[in-house]
Amino acid sequence: MKKTIFLAGLAVFYLSNLVAQNGEPFLVGASSATISPKPGAYIAGGDQNRKFTRVHDNLFVKAVVISSATTSIAIFTVDCIGMLYPQLQQVRELVGKTLPGFPVEHIIMSSTHTHSGPDVVGIWGPDPMHSGVDSLYLREFVTTAAAQIVKAYKNRKSAWALYANTVHGQGWVENISQPAEVDRSVTILQFTNRVGKNIVTLTNFACHPTILDGSSGEVSADYVAGFYESLDKRLGGTNMFLQGAIGGWVQPEHVPKTMTAAYERGYGLANAVLAALKNPQSMETRTLGFKHRLVSLPVANPGFRKLSESNVIQRKITDSVVTEIALFNIGEARFATHPGETVPAMGLATKLFLKTDGPKFVLGLSMDALGYILKPEFFNPAAKIPHSEYLCSMSIGPMTGEIIMGTIEAMARE
Repeated sequence: MKKTIFLAGLAVFYLSNLVAQNGEPFLVGASSATISPKPGAYIAGGDQNRKFTRVHDNLFVKAVVISSATTSIAIFTVDCIGMLYPQLQQVRELVGKTLPGFPVEHIIMSSTHTHSGPDVVGIWGPDPMHSGVDSLYLREFVTTAAAQIVKAYKNRKSAWALYANTVHGQGWVENISQPAEVDRSVTILQFTNRVGKNIVTLTNFACHPTILDGSSGEVSADYVAGFYESLDKRLGGTNMFLQGAIGGWVQPEHVPKTMTAAYERGYGLANAVLAALKNPQSMETRTLGFKHRLVSLPVANPGFRKLSESNVIQRKITDSVVTEIALFNIGEARFATHPGETVPAMGLATKLFLKTDGPKFVLGLSMDALGYILKPEFFNPAAKIPHSEYLCSMSIGPMTGEIIMGTIEAMARE
């Protein structure tokens, strides 16, 4: 008991000294809610016309709001194949009505990309001409996500930031298109209260949650479910998984397609996070910075235009589509968003653009979910890249990656 009191007192002394040296702490709040579909909803990923039989583990919308003396940033993540930009715009609009004055352009959306979640895009319905999206579910998502941001904002309290880095996934996280190109880094940012208890921990890791892909009719966040279960029990607070650059095709390999195996991989990732947090670094600054840019991307794939025209994808897609990219910082931590499944090379290049000695986060499937974002060589049949024919069929075009990376590089230099 005496040891516990001593350690708590030491934490208060240490954190108080940090405030004295570096100014006021952040204000941080977090919230989460379930957003599981009902049995009978169409399953995203894999073949069309598959429906859920039951919910194995709940899917979540999780949100964090970080405030400095001058501004705020909100990040929310959802367990789904990939929410589209129109839903982000709807969430922002609703938050703006509920919290007048909140900088809604500072709201970042990310998707974990589980293939055992509902069709929120449209292309996994009963057949190619009919959408699999449940419009009522999308409306529920928008209201739930907005509500979590509002709750997180109202729950804010003084918080101190710690960060850590490690690597994970050797032996099971592989790039099946270009095996030499893979980023197994794990980047962690934790906010704690004055006595060191977890308020929220953000973990950025790149791997498709597809251990259960096509093998189950149950709703599940896949290995992310095991990750959440473990950290929730051992850290408390809110824990958020932020997907990385998983395109071109970073996925679990050499793993049985069972729920047990999925949970075991999630537990392993949680263990890696907890081990890294035993020796964290303290955030030295309390500043927030944010920039974002709308980008018009050419649509060379006629399939996307046809899906939009037939309302299978309920979004305006013509010879171009508008999306959004953001770069922001939380103290020394630097973040960049990718609006789809970028190849690992783009994630690694983005980290080089983010000039900091602190942690670097690349948020894949963030702000949008525009399919695979590939290097030009994938579109060259002579290159004979494994799986490139399928990957290109799920890409809006060969110029996407170049435009996105050019935008990120220009924003980073501003």
